[in-house]
Amino acid sequence: MTVTPAGNSQARFEELQRKLVPLWESIRAMNQDEQTIVVVPSITLDSEGLTGSLMQAYEERFLFLLLLLRQPRARLVYVTSQMIHPAIVDYYLDLLPGVIPSHARARLFLPSPLDASAGPLSEKLLARPRLLQRIRDLVPDPDRAHLVPYNTTEIERDLAVALGIPMYGADPKHFPLGTKSGCRQLFAEEDIPYPIGFEDLFGPEDLVGALSKLREAKPEIRQALAKLNEGVSGEGNALIDLEGLPPLGDPAERAGLEERVRSMRFEMEGVTFDEYAAKLRARGGVVEERIAGQEFRSPSVQLRVTPLGEVELLSTHDQLLGGPSGQSYVGARFPADTGYAGAITRQAAKIGARLAREGVIGRFALDFVVVRRDGAWDPYAIELNLRKGGTTHPFLTLQFLTDGTYDPDAGV
Repeated sequence: MTVTPAGNSQARFEELQRKLVPLWESIRAMNQDEQTIVVVPSITLDSEGLTGSLMQAYEERFLFLLLLLRQPRARLVYVTSQMIHPAIVDYYLDLLPGVIPSHARARLFLPSPLDASAGPLSEKLLARPRLLQRIRDLVPDPDRAHLVPYNTTEIERDLAVALGIPMYGADPKHFPLGTKSGCRQLFAEEDIPYPIGFEDLFGPEDLVGALSKLREAKPEIRQALAKLNEGVSGEGNALIDLEGLPPLGDPAERAGLEERVRSMRFEMEGVTFDEYAAKLRARGGVVEERIAGQEFRSPSVQLRVTPLGEVELLSTHDQLLGGPSGQSYVGARFPADTGYAGAITRQAAKIGARLAREGVIGRFALDFVVVRRDGAWDPYAIELNLRKGGTTHPFLTLQFLTDGTYDPDAGV
Protein backbone atom coordinates (compact mmCIF):
# COMPACT_ATOMS: atom_id res chain seq x y z
CA MET A 1 0.00 0.00 0.00
CA THR A 2 1.27 3.46 -0.87
CA VAL A 3 1.32 5.74 2.15
CA THR A 4 0.48 9.38 1.50
CA PRO A 5 1.99 12.02 3.81
CA ALA A 6 -0.68 13.47 6.11
CA GLY A 7 -0.30 17.00 4.72
CA ASN A 8 -0.71 15.86 1.13
CA SER A 9 -3.67 13.69 2.10
CA GLN A 10 -5.43 16.60 3.81
CA ALA A 11 -4.85 18.92 0.84
CA ARG A 12 -6.17 16.31 -1.59
CA PHE A 13 -9.13 15.64 0.70
CA GLU A 14 -10.08 19.32 0.83
CA GLU A 15 -9.87 19.45 -2.96
CA LEU A 16 -12.21 16.47 -3.24
CA GLN A 17 -14.65 17.96 -0.73
CA ARG A 18 -15.30 20.89 -3.05
CA LYS A 19 -16.98 18.44 -5.42
CA LEU A 20 -19.81 18.03 -2.90
CA VAL A 21 -21.17 21.50 -3.68
CA PRO A 22 -22.22 20.91 -7.32
CA LEU A 23 -23.26 17.36 -6.46
CA TRP A 24 -25.52 18.57 -3.65
CA GLU A 25 -26.98 21.31 -5.83
CA SER A 26 -27.84 18.66 -8.39
CA ILE A 27 -29.42 16.37 -5.79
CA ARG A 28 -31.44 19.21 -4.29
CA ALA A 29 -32.71 20.19 -7.73
CA MET A 30 -34.01 16.60 -8.11
CA ASN A 31 -31.63 16.12 -11.02
CA GLN A 32 -31.89 12.51 -12.17
CA ASP A 33 -28.28 12.23 -13.38
CA GLU A 34 -26.59 9.03 -12.28
CA GLN A 35 -24.83 9.12 -8.91
CA THR A 36 -22.93 6.54 -6.88
CA ILE A 37 -23.06 6.30 -3.09
CA VAL A 38 -20.21 4.32 -1.51
CA VAL A 39 -21.17 3.25 2.02
CA VAL A 40 -18.37 2.18 4.38
CA PRO A 41 -19.95 1.80 7.86
CA SER A 42 -16.65 1.38 9.67
CA ILE A 43 -16.67 1.59 13.47
CA THR A 44 -13.27 3.26 13.65
CA LEU A 45 -13.80 4.94 17.02
CA ASP A 46 -14.57 3.05 20.24
CA SER A 47 -14.23 -0.38 18.64
CA GLU A 48 -12.37 -1.83 21.62
CA GLY A 49 -13.85 -5.12 22.77
CA LEU A 50 -15.98 -5.67 19.66
CA THR A 51 -15.76 -9.15 18.16
CA GLY A 52 -15.77 -9.70 14.42
CA SER A 53 -19.41 -10.85 14.45
CA LEU A 54 -20.52 -7.85 16.51
CA MET A 55 -18.58 -5.54 14.20
CA GLN A 56 -20.43 -7.08 11.23
CA ALA A 57 -23.74 -6.46 12.99
CA TYR A 58 -22.86 -2.79 13.44
CA GLU A 59 -21.83 -2.55 9.79
CA GLU A 60 -25.16 -4.04 8.67
CA ARG A 61 -27.07 -1.63 10.90
CA PHE A 62 -27.04 0.93 8.09
CA LEU A 63 -28.53 -1.31 5.43
CA PHE A 64 -31.53 1.01 5.41
CA LEU A 65 -29.40 3.03 2.97
CA LEU A 66 -30.36 0.41 0.38
CA LEU A 67 -33.66 2.30 0.28
CA LEU A 68 -31.77 5.01 -1.63
CA LEU A 69 -32.08 2.68 -4.61
CA ARG A 70 -35.64 3.88 -5.06
CA GLN A 71 -33.96 6.70 -6.98
CA PRO A 72 -33.92 5.19 -10.50
CA ARG A 73 -30.37 6.31 -11.39
CA ALA A 74 -28.70 5.77 -8.03
CA ARG A 75 -25.94 3.16 -7.71
CA LEU A 76 -25.03 1.90 -4.26
CA VAL A 77 -21.73 0.30 -3.26
CA TYR A 78 -22.16 -1.09 0.28
CA VAL A 79 -18.98 -2.51 1.82
CA THR A 80 -18.90 -4.83 4.85
CA SER A 81 -16.14 -6.89 6.44
CA GLN A 82 -17.95 -10.12 5.57
CA MET A 83 -20.54 -10.93 2.93
CA ILE A 84 -24.16 -10.11 3.78
CA HIS A 85 -26.61 -12.99 3.65
CA PRO A 86 -28.69 -12.69 0.43
CA ALA A 87 -31.97 -13.04 2.39
CA ILE A 88 -31.14 -9.88 4.34
CA VAL A 89 -30.49 -7.96 1.12
CA ASP A 90 -33.76 -9.25 -0.36
CA TYR A 91 -35.62 -8.12 2.76
CA TYR A 92 -34.49 -4.51 2.34
CA LEU A 93 -35.06 -4.44 -1.41
CA ASP A 94 -38.61 -5.72 -0.88
CA LEU A 95 -39.28 -2.57 1.17
CA LEU A 96 -38.62 -0.26 -1.79
CA PRO A 97 -41.84 1.55 -2.70
CA GLY A 98 -42.71 1.39 -6.39
CA VAL A 99 -39.45 -0.27 -7.41
CA ILE A 100 -39.03 -3.77 -8.82
CA PRO A 101 -36.45 -5.44 -6.51
CA SER A 102 -34.53 -6.99 -9.41
CA HIS A 103 -34.08 -3.54 -10.98
CA ALA A 104 -32.69 -2.19 -7.72
CA ARG A 105 -30.48 -5.27 -7.27
CA ALA A 106 -28.77 -4.53 -10.59
CA ARG A 107 -27.60 -1.18 -9.18
CA LEU A 108 -26.36 -2.62 -5.88
CA PHE A 109 -22.79 -3.83 -5.34
CA LEU A 110 -21.56 -5.57 -2.20
CA PRO A 111 -17.75 -5.87 -2.20
CA SER A 112 -16.09 -7.28 0.91
CA PRO A 113 -12.55 -7.96 2.15
CA LEU A 114 -13.90 -11.24 3.64
CA ASP A 115 -12.12 -10.38 6.87
CA ALA A 116 -13.83 -11.52 10.09
CA SER A 117 -11.28 -9.86 12.39
CA ALA A 118 -12.39 -7.16 14.82
CA GLY A 119 -10.43 -4.30 13.21
CA PRO A 120 -12.13 -1.25 11.64
CA LEU A 121 -13.42 -1.81 8.12
CA SER A 122 -11.69 1.32 6.78
CA GLU A 123 -8.31 -0.07 7.82
CA LYS A 124 -9.08 -3.38 6.13
CA LEU A 125 -9.83 -1.59 2.86
CA LEU A 126 -6.73 0.62 2.96
CA ALA A 127 -4.61 -2.52 3.43
CA ARG A 128 -6.04 -4.05 0.21
CA PRO A 129 -5.09 -2.03 -2.90
CA ARG A 130 -6.78 -4.49 -5.28
CA LEU A 131 -10.09 -4.24 -3.42
CA LEU A 132 -9.80 -0.44 -3.44
CA GLN A 133 -9.31 -0.60 -7.21
CA ARG A 134 -12.38 -2.80 -7.54
CA ILE A 135 -14.45 -0.25 -5.63
CA ARG A 136 -13.08 2.56 -7.79
CA ASP A 137 -14.08 0.56 -10.88
CA LEU A 138 -17.65 0.45 -9.56
CA VAL A 139 -17.83 4.26 -9.68
CA PRO A 140 -18.52 5.30 -13.31
CA ASP A 141 -18.12 9.04 -12.63
CA PRO A 142 -16.10 10.18 -9.56
CA ASP A 143 -17.62 13.65 -9.96
CA ARG A 144 -21.05 12.13 -9.32
CA ALA A 145 -20.10 10.03 -6.29
CA HIS A 146 -19.50 10.39 -2.58
CA LEU A 147 -18.44 8.31 0.41
CA VAL A 148 -20.82 7.79 3.36
CA PRO A 149 -18.93 6.62 6.49
CA TYR A 150 -20.23 5.93 9.99
CA ASN A 151 -17.71 8.14 11.76
CA THR A 152 -14.99 10.34 10.30
CA THR A 153 -11.37 9.98 11.36
CA GLU A 154 -8.12 10.44 9.48
CA ILE A 155 -8.56 6.83 8.29
CA GLU A 156 -11.87 7.65 6.57
CA ARG A 157 -10.27 10.80 5.15
CA ASP A 158 -7.47 8.69 3.68
CA LEU A 159 -10.03 6.22 2.34
CA ALA A 160 -11.86 9.01 0.52
CA VAL A 161 -8.56 10.15 -0.98
CA ALA A 162 -7.69 6.58 -2.00
CA LEU A 163 -11.08 6.21 -3.71
CA GLY A 164 -10.86 9.65 -5.30
CA ILE A 165 -14.32 10.77 -4.12
CA PRO A 166 -15.51 13.28 -1.49
CA MET A 167 -16.84 12.24 1.91
CA TYR A 168 -20.21 13.29 3.30
CA GLY A 169 -19.17 13.86 6.89
CA ALA A 170 -17.20 16.15 9.16
CA ASP A 171 -13.58 16.76 8.23
CA PRO A 172 -11.43 14.99 10.87
CA LYS A 173 -9.74 18.32 11.56
CA HIS A 174 -12.99 19.27 13.33
CA PHE A 175 -12.80 16.21 15.59
CA PRO A 176 -11.84 18.22 18.73
CA LEU A 177 -15.18 20.06 18.56
CA GLY A 178 -17.00 16.81 19.23
CA THR A 179 -14.97 15.73 22.25
CA LYS A 180 -16.34 16.24 25.76
CA SER A 181 -13.79 19.02 26.39
CA GLY A 182 -14.35 20.63 23.00
CA CYS A 183 -18.13 20.74 23.21
CA ARG A 184 -18.07 22.26 26.71
CA GLN A 185 -15.96 25.09 25.29
CA LEU A 186 -18.46 25.48 22.42
CA PHE A 187 -21.38 25.63 24.86
CA ALA A 188 -19.63 28.39 26.82
CA GLU A 189 -18.79 30.39 23.69
CA GLU A 190 -22.34 30.11 22.30
CA ASP A 191 -24.03 30.95 25.65
CA ILE A 192 -25.77 27.59 26.01
CA PRO A 193 -26.60 26.29 29.53
CA TYR A 194 -24.45 23.30 30.51
CA PRO A 195 -23.42 21.61 33.78
CA ILE A 196 -20.81 23.29 35.93
CA GLY A 197 -17.49 21.49 35.60
CA PHE A 198 -13.98 21.47 34.15
CA GLU A 199 -12.45 20.17 30.93
CA ASP A 200 -9.04 19.20 29.56
CA LEU A 201 -8.24 16.83 32.42
CA PHE A 202 -5.43 14.31 31.85
CA GLY A 203 -5.23 11.79 34.64
CA PRO A 204 -6.67 11.12 38.13
CA GLU A 205 -4.57 13.92 39.65
CA ASP A 206 -6.27 16.50 37.42
CA LEU A 207 -9.62 14.93 38.28
CA VAL A 208 -9.01 15.33 42.01
CA GLY A 209 -8.00 18.97 41.59
CA ALA A 210 -11.04 19.72 39.44
CA LEU A 211 -13.39 18.09 41.96
CA SER A 212 -11.99 20.33 44.69
CA LYS A 213 -12.70 23.40 42.53
CA LEU A 214 -16.14 22.02 41.74
CA ARG A 215 -16.96 21.74 45.46
CA GLU A 216 -15.66 25.27 45.98
CA ALA A 217 -17.87 26.61 43.19
CA LYS A 218 -20.93 24.65 44.37
CA PRO A 219 -20.56 23.40 47.97
CA GLU A 220 -23.92 21.59 47.91
CA ILE A 221 -22.94 19.31 45.00
CA ARG A 222 -23.66 15.63 45.72
CA GLN A 223 -22.47 13.74 42.65
CA ALA A 224 -20.17 14.36 39.70
CA LEU A 225 -19.56 12.58 36.42
CA ALA A 226 -16.13 11.95 34.94
CA LYS A 227 -16.24 11.53 31.15
CA LEU A 228 -13.58 10.49 28.68
CA ASN A 229 -13.27 12.88 25.77
CA GLU A 230 -14.06 10.19 23.20
CA GLY A 231 -16.50 7.96 25.09
CA VAL A 232 -19.83 7.10 23.42
CA SER A 233 -23.23 5.91 24.70
CA GLY A 234 -22.15 6.64 28.27
CA GLU A 235 -19.39 4.02 28.14
CA GLY A 236 -16.68 6.55 29.01
CA ASN A 237 -18.58 7.82 32.05
CA ALA A 238 -17.97 7.22 35.74
CA LEU A 239 -20.06 8.37 38.71
CA ILE A 240 -18.29 10.00 41.66
CA ASP A 241 -19.98 10.32 45.06
CA LEU A 242 -19.19 13.62 46.81
CA GLU A 243 -21.36 13.29 49.91
CA GLY A 244 -19.84 13.02 53.38
CA LEU A 245 -16.41 14.42 52.44
CA PRO A 246 -14.29 16.58 54.77
CA PRO A 247 -15.15 20.31 54.56
CA LEU A 248 -13.54 22.56 51.96
CA GLY A 249 -10.00 23.46 52.97
CA ASP A 250 -9.74 20.63 55.48
CA PRO A 251 -6.28 18.96 55.30
CA ALA A 252 -8.06 15.61 54.78
CA GLU A 253 -10.11 16.85 51.82
CA ARG A 254 -7.64 15.85 49.09
CA ALA A 255 -7.17 12.36 50.51
CA GLY A 256 -10.94 11.99 50.65
CA LEU A 257 -11.30 13.07 47.02
CA GLU A 258 -8.55 10.70 45.94
CA GLU A 259 -10.38 7.84 47.62
CA ARG A 260 -13.67 8.80 45.90
CA VAL A 261 -11.94 8.93 42.52
CA ARG A 262 -10.42 5.48 43.02
CA SER A 263 -13.83 4.09 43.98
CA MET A 264 -15.85 5.80 41.22
CA ARG A 265 -18.52 3.64 39.55
CA PHE A 266 -17.86 2.94 35.87
CA GLU A 267 -20.78 2.82 33.48
CA MET A 268 -19.14 0.17 31.31
CA GLU A 269 -19.08 -3.23 32.95
CA GLY A 270 -15.68 -4.73 33.66
CA VAL A 271 -13.66 -1.49 33.53
CA THR A 272 -10.93 -1.18 36.17
CA PHE A 273 -9.59 2.01 37.69
CA ASP A 274 -6.15 1.51 36.13
CA GLU A 275 -7.68 1.02 32.66
CA TYR A 276 -9.83 4.12 33.01
CA ALA A 277 -6.92 6.19 34.35
CA ALA A 278 -4.76 5.16 31.38
CA LYS A 279 -7.48 6.22 28.91
CA LEU A 280 -7.96 9.51 30.76
CA ARG A 281 -4.23 10.25 30.48
CA ALA A 282 -4.20 9.35 26.78
CA ARG A 283 -7.50 10.91 25.64
CA GLY A 284 -8.25 13.55 28.25
CA GLY A 285 -11.67 14.14 29.72
CA VAL A 286 -13.94 16.30 31.82
CA VAL A 287 -15.71 16.27 35.16
CA GLU A 288 -19.03 17.98 35.72
CA GLU A 289 -21.97 18.07 38.10
CA ARG A 290 -24.45 15.27 37.61
CA ILE A 291 -27.77 16.97 36.91
CA ALA A 292 -30.54 15.17 38.77
CA GLY A 293 -34.15 15.69 39.77
CA GLN A 294 -37.42 13.93 40.40
CA GLU A 295 -38.53 14.76 36.84
CA PHE A 296 -35.48 14.17 34.68
CA ARG A 297 -35.26 13.45 30.93
CA SER A 298 -32.46 13.09 28.40
CA PRO A 299 -33.57 14.46 25.01
CA SER A 300 -31.49 14.99 21.87
CA VAL A 301 -31.66 17.09 18.73
CA GLN A 302 -30.39 15.89 15.34
CA LEU A 303 -29.25 18.37 12.71
CA ARG A 304 -27.08 18.47 9.64
CA VAL A 305 -25.05 21.04 7.76
CA THR A 306 -25.27 20.52 4.02
CA PRO A 307 -22.29 21.04 1.69
CA LEU A 308 -23.98 24.34 0.79
CA GLY A 309 -23.61 25.52 4.40
CA GLU A 310 -27.33 25.26 5.21
CA VAL A 311 -28.32 24.09 8.72
CA GLU A 312 -31.27 21.69 8.74
CA LEU A 313 -33.14 20.54 11.86
CA LEU A 314 -33.87 16.86 11.29
CA SER A 315 -35.50 15.48 14.42
CA THR A 316 -35.73 15.34 18.18
CA HIS A 317 -36.08 12.36 20.49
CA ASP A 318 -36.09 11.37 24.13
CA GLN A 319 -33.29 8.97 24.98
CA LEU A 320 -34.00 5.89 27.05
CA LEU A 321 -31.14 5.39 29.48
CA GLY A 322 -30.03 2.41 31.55
CA GLY A 323 -26.84 0.94 32.94
CA PRO A 324 -25.42 1.02 36.46
CA SER A 325 -26.02 4.76 36.96
CA GLY A 326 -28.45 5.56 34.17
CA GLN A 327 -25.83 6.87 31.74
CA SER A 328 -26.00 4.20 29.00
CA TYR A 329 -28.08 4.72 25.88
CA VAL A 330 -30.53 1.86 25.30
CA GLY A 331 -33.12 3.35 22.93
CA ALA A 332 -35.19 6.40 22.00
CA ARG A 333 -38.70 7.73 21.46
CA PHE A 334 -39.38 10.09 18.55
CA PRO A 335 -40.09 12.99 18.83
CA ALA A 336 -39.05 14.64 22.11
CA ASP A 337 -41.71 15.82 24.54
CA THR A 338 -43.29 19.07 23.32
CA GLY A 339 -42.80 20.49 26.82
CA TYR A 340 -39.14 21.12 26.06
CA ALA A 341 -38.63 20.27 22.37
CA GLY A 342 -38.75 23.95 21.40
CA ALA A 343 -36.26 24.96 24.09
CA ILE A 344 -33.65 22.38 23.11
CA THR A 345 -34.00 23.03 19.37
CA ARG A 346 -33.42 26.74 19.92
CA GLN A 347 -30.19 25.96 21.77
CA ALA A 348 -29.16 23.36 19.19
CA ALA A 349 -29.67 25.90 16.40
CA LYS A 350 -26.88 28.02 17.93
CA ILE A 351 -24.47 25.09 17.68
CA GLY A 352 -25.65 24.35 14.13
CA ALA A 353 -24.89 27.90 13.07
CA ARG A 354 -21.48 27.76 14.76
CA LEU A 355 -20.56 24.46 13.08
CA ALA A 356 -21.64 25.85 9.70
CA ARG A 357 -19.30 28.79 10.24
CA GLU A 358 -16.53 26.35 11.12
CA GLY A 359 -17.09 24.52 7.82
CA VAL A 360 -18.46 21.29 9.31
CA ILE A 361 -20.47 19.08 6.93
CA GLY A 362 -22.84 16.24 7.72
CA ARG A 363 -25.11 14.97 10.48
CA PHE A 364 -24.59 15.64 14.15
CA ALA A 365 -26.55 15.38 17.38
CA LEU A 366 -26.72 17.56 20.46
CA ASP A 367 -27.63 15.73 23.68
CA PHE A 368 -29.30 17.44 26.64
CA VAL A 369 -30.62 16.68 30.08
CA VAL A 370 -33.72 18.53 31.26
CA VAL A 371 -35.09 18.86 34.77
CA ARG A 372 -38.51 20.23 35.72
CA ARG A 373 -38.35 22.97 38.34
CA ASP A 374 -41.36 25.06 39.37
CA GLY A 375 -43.36 23.71 36.47
CA ALA A 376 -40.78 24.58 33.78
CA TRP A 377 -38.13 22.42 32.13
CA ASP A 378 -34.53 23.63 32.47
CA PRO A 379 -32.26 22.29 29.67
CA TYR A 380 -28.52 21.61 29.96
CA ALA A 381 -26.40 20.68 26.95
CA ILE A 382 -24.10 17.78 27.75
CA GLU A 383 -22.69 16.36 24.53
CA LEU A 384 -22.08 17.04 20.83
CA ASN A 385 -21.72 14.02 18.54
CA LEU A 386 -20.14 14.87 15.18
CA ARG A 387 -21.19 11.57 13.65
CA LYS A 388 -24.11 9.28 13.11
CA GLY A 389 -25.48 7.74 16.29
CA GLY A 390 -27.69 5.07 17.73
CA THR A 391 -30.86 6.80 16.50
CA THR A 392 -29.73 7.54 12.95
CA HIS A 393 -30.79 4.19 11.53
CA PRO A 394 -34.30 3.95 13.03
CA PHE A 395 -35.07 7.58 12.19
CA LEU A 396 -33.81 7.43 8.60
CA THR A 397 -35.50 4.07 8.02
CA LEU A 398 -38.79 5.65 9.08
CA GLN A 399 -38.12 8.71 6.95
CA PHE A 400 -37.27 6.68 3.85
CA LEU A 401 -40.38 4.50 4.28
CA THR A 402 -42.83 7.34 4.90
CA ASP A 403 -41.28 10.46 3.33
CA GLY A 404 -42.16 12.16 6.61
CA THR A 405 -40.42 15.21 8.04
CA TYR A 406 -40.14 16.75 11.50
CA ASP A 407 -42.11 19.92 12.16
CA PRO A 408 -40.09 21.80 14.81
CA ASP A 409 -42.81 24.37 15.43
CA ALA A 410 -45.42 21.75 16.31
CA GLY A 411 -42.90 19.24 17.72
CA VAL A 412 -44.34 16.38 15.66
